[in-house]
Amino acid sequence: MRSVPPVALRAATGWPAPIAALLLAAWLGAALYFSVVVTRAAFAVLPSRAMAGALVGRTLPVLFDTGMIVGLWLVATALLSPRGTVRVAALGGGIAIVVLGAIARFVILERITRLRLAMPAGVDALSPDDPARRAFGQLHALSVGALGLSLLIGLAVLIALAYSLAVFAHD
Repeated sequence: MRSVPPVALRAATGWPAPIAALLLAAWLGAALYFSVVVTRAAFAVLPSRAMAGALVGRTLPVLFDTGMIVGLWLVATALLSPRGTVRVAALGGGIAIVVLGAIARFVILERITRLRLAMPAGVDALSPDDPARRAFGQLHALSVGALGLSLLIGLAVLIALAYSLAVFAHD
């Protein structure tokens, strides 16, 4: 005898939830690829750490921007879904991804840009105890943390969406 999952875990019929799952999976994949492959390759291949940092600094905003778009899609999906676990996961996860992306993009990255412009030399040229270098390190850690937390939240939401879609497909 097959057990029937609770109604709260069933997906809404229609197109928003599958599209949200696809967009979220694509963004998670792009963010992981960027974090694991692109950044490491840039610092390994480019002739200077300053050039690698410039490359990462120019591409990272796009990652945060697309994360915010996906987060907004999750919020819209949640608003179109019936009450339940999936709605809560999509709404909470979407809001969290938008907020973390906005903080990283418009606060942290802007502070990093202003700090770099105010530095007399590149980050690597500063002594380890230089206040500007320490500030850069702290901002970098916050940026990495915001992206990492967004990825974990996104993964949890993706699991909830995938499970609900699998349950719906087998009903």
